[in-house]
Amino acid sequence: METKTVQEFFDKLAPNWDAEMIRDDEIIRVILDEAGMREGARVLDVACGTGVLIPDYLARGASSVTAIDLSPEMVKIAQAKFPQENVTILCGDAVEAELGGPFDVIMVYNAFPHFTDPDALIRGLASQLAPGGTLTVAHGMSRRKIDRHHEGTASAVSNGLMMAEDLTAIFARYTRLSAVISNEKMYLVTGRCKS
Repeated sequence: METKTVQEFFDKLAPNWDAEMIRDDEIIRVILDEAGMREGARVLDVACGTGVLIPDYLARGASSVTAIDLSPEMVKIAQAKFPQENVTILCGDAVEAELGGPFDVIMVYNAFPHFTDPDALIRGLASQLAPGGTLTVAHGMSRRKIDRHHEGTASAVSNGLMMAEDLTAIFARYTRLSAVISNEKMYLVTGRCKS
């Protein structure tokens, strides 16, 4: 899976992304609670798409939100939706970009199967955590549903969602594991900064 292929795939989906978004507010509440999303937090939203979680961060009193996505078309939409001074939306590869940390909350929501090197991603993001900060990989669906959702046209841009046990092993190298949920409703792994 090449980065350019992923970028082109999501550029094509961008115009209809918000209209086709499936959202479960209760699952998002659990995700944000487990991630320690609180007032004053400096947030990094990785693979933010059109900014679907930015209103949730702001509603919980985030002091700043830095969001990054590989797709220029997704970024254009997100930038138009969130012109606030405390929201910065970047276009680029989160593994390679200068992100301006440290961050209190780092979120990878509904995007993890699209990263080619999970270990490099988690290692790099963990290095951006502020003391006490959290890194979360989460999906608003079960692992089985995500993989089924990615069959067909999305299969070219998805590695599949790894078993939670495999992701926790990666997290354990770079964070102190704090939450793991993998059930029929959702998928989440959260770790805290080791320092």
